[in-house]
Amino acid sequence: MEPGGNRGWLLRLVIAFSFAQGAVSMARPAVSYRALALGADERAIGVIAGVYALLPLFAAVPLGRRTDHGRCAPLLPVGVVLISGGCALSGVADSLGAMAAWSGVMGLGHLCFVIGAQSLVARQSAPHEQDRNFGHFTIGASLGQLVGPIAAGALIGGPDMARTSALALLVAGAGAAVAFTSLWRIEDRTALTSRTARGDRIPVQRILRARGVPAGILISLSVLSATDILTAYLPVVGEHRGIAPSVIGVLLSLRAAATIACRLVLTPLLRLLGRTLLLTVTCLSAAVLCAGVALPVPVWALALILVALGFCLGVGQPLSMTTVVQAAPADARSTALALRLTGNRLGQVAAPAAAGLVAGVAGVAAPFVMLGGLLLLSSGVALRSPGRTSGGPAPDSAPRATELALDRKRDA
Repeated sequence: MEPGGNRGWLLRLVIAFSFAQGAVSMARPAVSYRALALGADERAIGVIAGVYALLPLFAAVPLGRRTDHGRCAPLLPVGVVLISGGCALSGVADSLGAMAAWSGVMGLGHLCFVIGAQSLVARQSAPHEQDRNFGHFTIGASLGQLVGPIAAGALIGGPDMARTSALALLVAGAGAAVAFTSLWRIEDRTALTSRTARGDRIPVQRILRARGVPAGILISLSVLSATDILTAYLPVVGEHRGIAPSVIGVLLSLRAAATIACRLVLTPLLRLLGRTLLLTVTCLSAAVLCAGVALPVPVWALALILVALGFCLGVGQPLSMTTVVQAAPADARSTALALRLTGNRLGQVAAPAAAGLVAGVAGVAAPFVMLGGLLLLSSGVALRSPGRTSGGPAPDSAPRATELALDRKRDA
């Protein structure tokens, strides 16, 4: 299978990612409800949620190194096992310490799956197809984020919160296991290069110095932080404005649906604007729209803002993957993607903490203004980052001997 050839593997990967991400998106609110039923306060909930993001911080780069110098596919079933086990065991845990531990296992499983999957897309896509294929790949995440919370909400409730949240976690574990059905013959083993087989390693500092890698990391961190804080704080905004929780759920679903729609039309948008301009425009628009969420607008106007915001946020994740992959040295792409994921996890830890501080001082709408500033900074970074449209030249087109010579010269 040549890069850019048969894309049956990509469809199977999207299906598997939908189930894995759906399980995580279902489990995370269920974990909070289960912890509350076990007597957790707000601080304990924050610690449990933080463990999910903190544990993968230490594993991302080693996993990326391993994938750069070996196969990608083995990480996928490992990730599914850890997600499924973390969900199910959270459902039977009877202490907050155990809940935190299994939340960390779930986060580690998600990291394994995502690193393996992103590396697979980078390795098995022709350079001019990477924007499109990463866009299609992230549709799996959006579908999971759309369905997971709805499924959790349908199961959790009633007077016995401990029992219904445990049921939701067990169902999430079973849902993650379904991903196994799509993981057959998903990797082309001949895609490994001779240099990868020899195990040459490129220093992390050189990867981070590559023009475009820091920009891709910042853009991804900003977009993910905006999505996370929107999910966490829109219910609080709704409570202050008298918007029913059911309406807030619909608004968040509209945001997720707009993100899916964006990724379905990503290829024509790239042909029209190119990657650099598209990233700049969408980050700038998202900055304005985030600030707009802070305004006391009617529900119908808030719905329109969130649809537009979801569409703009849908661009950042797949294009930041391509930006990082095409900017990084050819033999360190999985490590570069892992560094991007490390930035995401740092954002997932730091952004909610910062949002909580800002909200405590300036009100619940203030975090959206803060996000607007972060996205505004990302739009400026995107404008200065190296751009290549989806039909641009392949970054690997230089002869291999020249690339190796340049590497040796940089190391001298």
